[in-house]
Amino acid sequence: MKKITFGLLGVLCIAIHAQEIPKVLPIGSDLPSFSLPGIDGKNHTEKDYAEAKILCLVFTCNHCPDSVASAARTEVIHQDYKDKGVAIVAINSNNPGSLTPDELGYSPFGDSFEEMAPFAKDFGWTFPYLYDGENQQLATACGAQSTPHIFIFDADRKLRYTGRMDDAGSSTGPVEKSFIRDAFDALLAGSQIKEPVTRSFGCSTKWLFKGSTVVAEQKSWEGRPVTLDDLDEDIAKKLRENKSGNVRLINFWSTTCGPCVAEFPALIETYRRFQNRNVDLITISMDPSDNKGTVKKFLESRHTALSDHTKPSMDKEGRTSNNYIWNGGNPDKLAEAIFPEWTGALPLSIIIAPDGKIIWSHNDGVDVVELRRQILKGLQ
Repeated sequence: MKKITFGLLGVLCIAIHAQEIPKVLPIGSDLPSFSLPGIDGKNHTEKDYAEAKILCLVFTCNHCPDSVASAARTEVIHQDYKDKGVAIVAINSNNPGSLTPDELGYSPFGDSFEEMAPFAKDFGWTFPYLYDGENQQLATACGAQSTPHIFIFDADRKLRYTGRMDDAGSSTGPVEKSFIRDAFDALLAGSQIKEPVTRSFGCSTKWLFKGSTVVAEQKSWEGRPVTLDDLDEDIAKKLRENKSGNVRLINFWSTTCGPCVAEFPALIETYRRFQNRNVDLITISMDPSDNKGTVKKFLESRHTALSDHTKPSMDKEGRTSNNYIWNGGNPDKLAEAIFPEWTGALPLSIIIAPDGKIIWSHNDGVDVVELRRQILKGLQ
């Protein structure tokens, strides 16, 4: 019988087909070889770090709240140990196609390769950030369970520590226990690591096989009803008062406004990202009221629906829709009711805090990353 052998990619395909999550690499294991692109435009292999006394792989990402919270701490640790022979290498092994929109509500960035550089820039990273999300070979070889998940290899490139970075989790406050520092200090001193294995708490790795969940979620969203109500001055004032308890994003738009139509999908995606947090989206069409049918068809084609999490706050205000068309006559009344500073130019997006205070506004097409940053600020 002919002997059949499987390379790492073959093992990966089998694991994904069976929807099995790889097991964590045991202590004492050799460093798996890798060849991965970095945000610096270069391809990185394990040989690039041959001179380091310690090589630390940090499996992380752009979206997870634990990863976001630990990002600044990681750079501090890098600065503290880079001159002691420690090389820190961050790796994003999440497949962006395996993330449902609601998993992205804690960062302005998703987990695509293109979004890694701006994420690293936000936190001043000066160490390599590599991408493994296309085929997840290194994450599979190491058994990276969550983000962040730390793997520390000694000078002989034997695994000496695996687990979480510290006890801070998604908090940005003081760190009482740093497992990564303890491991570095022990290895540099030639000592044994007291806790060589800990659990890596955080968002689970977004394996390729999870893409089916994303497809199912999209179909479910597309099946949700889309409603459209008339808007008058009284309702407009209630929208500005914002008694929902949510951070409220209001978008003024029209079907005849090119920039409005162009930015609309990004607004819906943003709302879906925050759908399980205290955020709602109100769309207000400035089309003539007798164009209501056209507006409704547009909203339906863009799946401008309501999340289950937002619906209770809408009911609390006595409203029946998150989409409106102005039929209150003179549009100056609408501007005075919601945003007196508005010149009338479309599109206009504003963010209102739960106390009714406008915390951000922008005329013309939005920078979607900046929009998400402002929503996150409002949620703090």
